[in-house]
Amino acid sequence: MIDEQTEKRKGSFWRELPILLGVAILVAVLVRAFVLQTFYIPSPSMEHTLNVWDRVLVNKLVYDFRDPRRGEIVVFKAPSEWQSGTEGEDFIKRVIGTPGDNVVCCDSEQRLVINGVSLDESYIYTEDDGTRNQVADQNFDITVPAGRIWVMGDHREASGDSLEHYEQSSATDEAGKLADATVPIESVVGRAFTIFWPANRATWLSVPDEYETIPNASGQ
Repeated sequence: MIDEQTEKRKGSFWRELPILLGVAILVAVLVRAFVLQTFYIPSPSMEHTLNVWDRVLVNKLVYDFRDPRRGEIVVFKAPSEWQSGTEGEDFIKRVIGTPGDNVVCCDSEQRLVINGVSLDESYIYTEDDGTRNQVADQNFDITVPAGRIWVMGDHREASGDSLEHYEQSSATDEAGKLADATVPIESVVGRAFTIFWPANRATWLSVPDEYETIPNASGQ
């Protein structure tokens, strides 16, 4: 009797295994499509916050409930003007300005100024000899359009970001230049919230404390 019950259990397991595997695959697909996704870092534009070949986990659900916030690291579908030839190319940058923010370079200490308050960016790339990247390679004074964000890489001298595309825009008016330089919020895939590989670099990607002092844009 015991042997017969054991055989029945074994037979039942093998019959159910394809169903269990199918459910597991379906759950994995749904999680990847709607909740979490892994991305690897292909370029040095976010060094040393994110190094080349780091792998990050991205929350794809968070911006269904709110908009991106200053200081967060986001993955987004590159605007057509930013693409290098790969359609649907994903970029990863830090949010510097949100809709309505006035972003200015620079104050007397060569810091960005957001809504009238200077921002100390401790994460900006520093060379091995201690030389720190400039905050920006030119002065600018912009206001982020509605429904869009201004993003920059932490490795400013190696980042194709909002400032670079603002500088290179062929538009003849400010609105056109900002359209070329900023990213539609609807193009944001999600927020990168942790490095999980390599294991010795695993860490949370929290918003730097410096952003807590930045006030909301006038009228926001």
